[in-house]
Amino acid sequence: MMEDWKVEVSQAALGIRRQVLDYTVRNGGGYLSQACSSAELFALLYLRIMNIGPSEAPMVPEPFLGVPGPKNLNYRTGAAYNGPIAPDLDRFILSPSHYALVHYATLVEVGRMSAEGLAMFNQDGQSVEMIAAEHSPGSEVMGGSLGQALSQASGIAFARRLKGDTGRVWVFMSDGEFQEGQTWEAIEVMSFQNLDNIGIYVDVNGQQVDGRMEDVMRIEPLASRLEAFGARTFSVDGHDLDALAEPATLDPDGRPLVVLAYTDPCRGIPLLEERRPMLHYVRFKSEDERQMYANTLAGWQKGVH
Repeated sequence: MMEDWKVEVSQAALGIRRQVLDYTVRNGGGYLSQACSSAELFALLYLRIMNIGPSEAPMVPEPFLGVPGPKNLNYRTGAAYNGPIAPDLDRFILSPSHYALVHYATLVEVGRMSAEGLAMFNQDGQSVEMIAAEHSPGSEVMGGSLGQALSQASGIAFARRLKGDTGRVWVFMSDGEFQEGQTWEAIEVMSFQNLDNIGIYVDVNGQQVDGRMEDVMRIEPLASRLEAFGARTFSVDGHDLDALAEPATLDPDGRPLVVLAYTDPCRGIPLLEERRPMLHYVRFKSEDERQMYANTLAGWQKGVH
């Protein structure tokens, strides 16, 4: 019999895929393959790995309140959805901002945001943005161009160590960010500073905007490259809950932790296979194609998986 926590995480992962598929069908497109590849990762981080407190944010997100500045005292980040900032609690940093819809769906599945909030996605004047910013639910920083959030997370981890915090910093990244020089500079600095209070989970789905990563800009062998930079690296099946969870249970050893989660961008939705190698953003080519995905969604809603 499956352990209770695995049942909970598996159900949340299914819910994440269902919500993102629902949005994609209703709006004619969406970042669907990212939900297929990373649903277990997001669900596991929120339900098993991260030590975070209850959300301090409204279940229905507030509208966009403006950019930070001395004249905008109402400004706040979306970090409150991840609970209070306290010395003994973990922090979460989302790096690839285009995973925002998957992240919002996760917040709904784990009871930190309402489905009504998800309905605000990509609407003018709302904070539930398509490309997440620091004011978006669950986001603490603006990832900016891919690869920049890891440097910000490293700074947070370094500051927390100086203050004596016991909480860790968890970062979600995509594999495409390892084509960026800034990512490698951040890993180099973390290793030099012996930052072992930071853990990085990478969705290695092998896809990017222009197709397969190995055809655009090869990053493998990623594990050995990271180890050469001083990272403590594990390569696991990104849909295997035990394999994903185990590295986070190990005692820190002075090195930044990197978990390379090798995933399937078509997981749960075999129809997506027909779109390979162009999986980055699903935009339906015809009403017939949209209806095929709608039929998959209808089957899930009837309990057929």
